[in-house]
Amino acid sequence: MEIPFENIVLRDMKESDIADYVRWFTTETEWMDWDAPWETEKSDADAEREKWTAYYESLGNMPEDAVRWKFEIESAGRHIGWVSSYLTDENYEWISAKQAQDGQKAHRTIGIVIGESTIWGQHAGTNALRAFIRYYADHGCKEIYTQTWSGNTRMIHVAEKLGFQECDRVIDECEVRGRKYDSLTFVRKI
Repeated sequence: MEIPFENIVLRDMKESDIADYVRWFTTETEWMDWDAPWETEKSDADAEREKWTAYYESLGNMPEDAVRWKFEIESAGRHIGWVSSYLTDENYEWISAKQAQDGQKAHRTIGIVIGESTIWGQHAGTNALRAFIRYYADHGCKEIYTQTWSGNTRMIHVAEKLGFQECDRVIDECEVRGRKYDSLTFVRKI
């Protein structure tokens, strides 16, 4: 599946994307400084190649009409990152799809990573999130959430630009480079 939008394309993963993931998780890791840096673990190329190859193979022949939880982002024919979604409960904590199927209240929460730092500041990430929001709206989603931390001012700016409003703040929830930051959750009606 491919979804063209402005200067980007959201698309399903290709086998050639594995090399980018290996690079982003081993050598070109600057994005990790902004995407939950308190969770970062070091890895090696072989482990990442194995992990992403297994993930790619698990996708198999996904039906065209299956609702995706993740898309790759392409700009000018170049794989630059990904958008993904996950479920959170009424306290904005991650839950599994099975928990939601068993009746637990669930919020659709989206995130983005632009692994190619040379693309930062060129609106590719903003447009990828716009396209991803539209995708979920087209699949019946009425509201969407995103989460970040108070030190990630670029993501806060993007969320606000896209019409998200802060709905939850946990003071001093995360520590980055010896400093405490708030955990933030934003919501947007669609």
